[in-house]
Amino acid sequence: MSTIVEKATELRRLHEAPELLLVVNVWDAVTATVVANTPGTKALATASHSIAASRGYEDGEKIPRDLMIAEVGLIARAAGDLPVTADLEAGYGDAGGTIARAIDVGVVGANLEDQVKPLADSVRAVEAAVAAADRAGVPFALNARTDVFLRAGGRDPEDVLADAITRGRAYLDAGATSFFAPGLLDETTVGRLVEALGEQKVNLIGIPGSIPLDAARRIGVARVSYGPWSQNVALTALASLAEDVYRGGGLPEGTRKHN
Repeated sequence: MSTIVEKATELRRLHEAPELLLVVNVWDAVTATVVANTPGTKALATASHSIAASRGYEDGEKIPRDLMIAEVGLIARAAGDLPVTADLEAGYGDAGGTIARAIDVGVVGANLEDQVKPLADSVRAVEAAVAAADRAGVPFALNARTDVFLRAGGRDPEDVLADAITRGRAYLDAGATSFFAPGLLDETTVGRLVEALGEQKVNLIGIPGSIPLDAARRIGVARVSYGPWSQNVALTALASLAEDVYRGGGLPEGTRKHN
């Protein structure tokens, strides 16, 4: 069994390698087991929205931190030797403490979002998270996320991009491993982010309409994850099954038993 330091070192290596890291987000032990056992999986990522939804909570730190930490711990255990990075939202007002607790349950990387708070406050949260990992002696992969594209509203796109670059540089300078900019970004915008922040430093989310994976590889993106969309795929399949059953059908051909 790999140690937590070995898993963390591997997750950092996967982010820094020239190959695009693909992580399909999971939300409980059984989804973690299914994805972990799928050929090609190198690491797992949790989705906070999906974990919260599956337990009856809205997204946005509505699920209690204790419950979130317990759930990501179950996922880390189910993942076996594979490294797990957890979506820990904005750190529940205590980024350092939240990261420390995540490490305690076997997590070796995390998303930490800025919620477009003042830059100085967001930098302090990144610094606190990095310091917590350093105290634990774990080469943690901190993925500092900005929400400026998601909350752009009617702002000038050039101003939004400039804001993202400023925040990305500040978070990387504060010790973050990588910079996560979710949103529906075109190739030009992604290219400018990578040009400003460096290859293998920018992470994206795969959503309907996102740039192709080949383009992300070519541009120098480090990682693509899928957030709540993997759960949406599963729930779409479940809804389709119910619809087919109510029409007199049954299980679709090719259904596999996973547990």
